[in-house]
Amino acid sequence: MINTKTSYEYMEKLIERFLKYVKIETSSDENSKDCPSTPMQMDFQKMLVEELKEIGLEEIDLDEKGYLMATLPANTDKLVPVIGFVAHVDTSPDFSAKKVNPQIQVYKGKSLVLNEKKNITLGAREFPSLVNYLNEELITTDGTTLLGADDKAGIAEIITAMEMLKQNPEIKHGRIRICFTPDEEIGRGADHFDVNKFGANFAYTLDGGQIGELEFENFNAASAKITIQGLNVHPGTAKNRMKNSMRIGMELNGMLPANERPEFTDDYEGFYHLTEFTGTVDYTKMSYIIRDHDKEKFSQKKELMIKIVDHLNIKYGTGTVKLIMFDQYYNMREKIEPVMHIVNLAQKAMEQVGVKPKIKPIRGGTDGSRLSYMGLPCPNIFAGGHNFHSRYEYIPTNSMKKAVDVIMKIAELNAQ
Repeated sequence: MINTKTSYEYMEKLIERFLKYVKIETSSDENSKDCPSTPMQMDFQKMLVEELKEIGLEEIDLDEKGYLMATLPANTDKLVPVIGFVAHVDTSPDFSAKKVNPQIQVYKGKSLVLNEKKNITLGAREFPSLVNYLNEELITTDGTTLLGADDKAGIAEIITAMEMLKQNPEIKHGRIRICFTPDEEIGRGADHFDVNKFGANFAYTLDGGQIGELEFENFNAASAKITIQGLNVHPGTAKNRMKNSMRIGMELNGMLPANERPEFTDDYEGFYHLTEFTGTVDYTKMSYIIRDHDKEKFSQKKELMIKIVDHLNIKYGTGTVKLIMFDQYYNMREKIEPVMHIVNLAQKAMEQVGVKPKIKPIRGGTDGSRLSYMGLPCPNIFAGGHNFHSRYEYIPTNSMKKAVDVIMKIAELNAQ
C-alpha cells in the first residue's frame, strides 16, 4: 500500500499538472486538413513527451500525426492482458480556450462567483449537479473560457497513475500502454490510431463526466450537410418567381420531428441537431448531426432526412436542395458485449476504491467508440468534469483523485 503522506504528495502533483495543462491552448480546428488540426496540439504533446521521460515510462513515441504512445512495463511474472488507457489532448473549438484562468473554490451551497466584473456565476439552480459536491474543492473557469477538463483531466489522471505505479512496485501490474490522441473533439481522434502498434488487448478512455461514470454504449452518429439554391429576384416582381433559400431551409427544419431535438431528449432518445444555418435569399447552408443509440432508429432518422430533401426537390425543382450525409461512428455496445469482463473489471475497481459506478449510455461519442470497431474494445471511464465546452465547466478535485485510484486498481486487479 502507498503511505498516506506519499499519496497526498502525488495527488497534489495531479492538481498541479492539471492546472498547468489547461493554461496551454490546444483547441482543434475542423476547417483544417492537417493532423493534428492545430500545431499547438503537437507542441503540447512534445511537452508531455518530456514529462513521460521524467516519470520513467518506456517506448515513448510521438508520431508525425500527433499520436503519443508510451509503456509502463509489467512488474509481475504472471501472463496477464495488456491494458491501455487513452485520453485526448485537444479541447473543443465550440468555446474559447484562449488564456484559460482556472480558479479553485470550495462549494458551500451558494453560487460561485466566476467573474465578479462580468457578473458570471455558477449556481445549483442552473446546474443541479453542484449539490453533489457540497464542501468539496472545485476547479472552475473565470467565466470567459472553457476549462479544458475535457480531456486534460484524463491526461493528468493517467500520467499521475503511471507515476504512482512506477514508484510503488509493490502494486503488481501487467504491461500498460497509454496513448494521447489529437483532434477527438472534431471527430478525428481515431483516424490515424495504430491499434497494432498500441498492442493492448483492451483499453479505457478517460473521457467521461461525473465521478462514477462507466460507459460502454454511445450514439450511432451521422453528419448531414445541406445546401439550398434559391432564386433571388426583386421583391417587387417576385410573385411566382422568387425562391427564398432561407425559407426553404426553415421549411426543411420544420418537417423534422419537433420533439427529436437535443433540448427535448434524454437517456436513449436520439435527435436531429441543427448546428449551422447561414444564408441569403439566393443560397443557404445548413448542417445537422443525427444521433441514436438504436441502429434501426438511426437508419430511420437518416431515411427521413433523405425523404424530406426529395420532397422539397419535387416541390421547388430538381437540384434545389442538395444533401451530403455520412456516418461518423457507431454504438460500441456491439463490440463490448462479447468482452463484458472488461466493463466488470472497471466496475469492480470503482467499488473497491469507494466509487459508486454509474453505468449509463454516452449521449455522444469518444475515441473509444471508433477504436472498438478497429479491434480495440474500449469502454469509457469518468474523468470527473461537468458542463464541458462552456464557461461553466468545472471539476471537483476529489473526482480527479478517485479517477487515479480507479486506474491503479484496474491495473492491480488485472494482474490478480
